[in-house]
Amino acid sequence: MEGVNAISYHHGDLRRAILDAAAEAITEFGPSGWSLRELARRAGVSHAAPAHHFGDKKGLLSALAAEGYTLLSDALEAEGDDFVEVGIAYLRFAINHRAHFEVMFQPGLYRSDDPAVVAARERADALLVTGVRSQQGSRPDEETTALAAWSLVHGFAGLWLTGAISERGDPEEVARPVLRRLFES
Repeated sequence: MEGVNAISYHHGDLRRAILDAAAEAITEFGPSGWSLRELARRAGVSHAAPAHHFGDKKGLLSALAAEGYTLLSDALEAEGDDFVEVGIAYLRFAINHRAHFEVMFQPGLYRSDDPAVVAARERADALLVTGVRSQQGSRPDEETTALAAWSLVHGFAGLWLTGAISERGDPEEVARPVLRRLFES
């Protein structure tokens, strides 16, 4: 290997370079508008490198989904018990990690039974349920409340990302009173 590919290929973390190239491609073209060959070109590696590390496109998207759930869990966990701020962390994650967000919630794109995906998704789910428990109050149906909270923040994030409500100002400031409304008595 000579030239750019040789330099790029030995940059230290080929897997990371391919995942980053995938995130860029997804941001630009959507979750299915690119190929492994295109990612290799973007990352400056051999056209076989993505397949070598991930097997196929589903394998790559599985790795991206697992990473996304891990990043989301870290963001949620950092907010502690303030469930409104947990919701804001979810929104912030969607905005700052749009490619991950777009893949994570389209399980037909990846192997949803992949052990890394399952573990990371379960961690994120547990954090959301714990947050709902802290806000539950007199609401006896924890599962319905958790689904309502997730639907609200996920829907808000989707509306923001598509531009449907982005003209309203700062996303976090717009979202806070909306999220508080769910837990009002």
